[in-house]
Amino acid sequence: MQLINIGFGNIVSANRIIAIVSPESAPIKRMIQEAKDNKTAVDATYGRRTRAVVIMDSGHIILSAIQPETVAGRLEKEEIEE
Repeated sequence: MQLINIGFGNIVSANRIIAIVSPESAPIKRMIQEAKDNKTAVDATYGRRTRAVVIMDSGHIILSAIQPETVAGRLEKEEIEE
């Protein structure tokens, strides 16, 4: 099982990630609000600004305070090391 650090010591399973997106667009903002309403949002920002939204195959939405490019870079680095 591959694990990816999404900031502040928080780690998610790379095998379960569907997408890593920016939270700026209206559809993503709606998705985040729906996940919060349904209690499927995990806020891993530690009170900081949300910069990346990680969409999991379980339907959970994980909010991260690091850039989507950084998360994707960590994912690529893990794949290369295998």
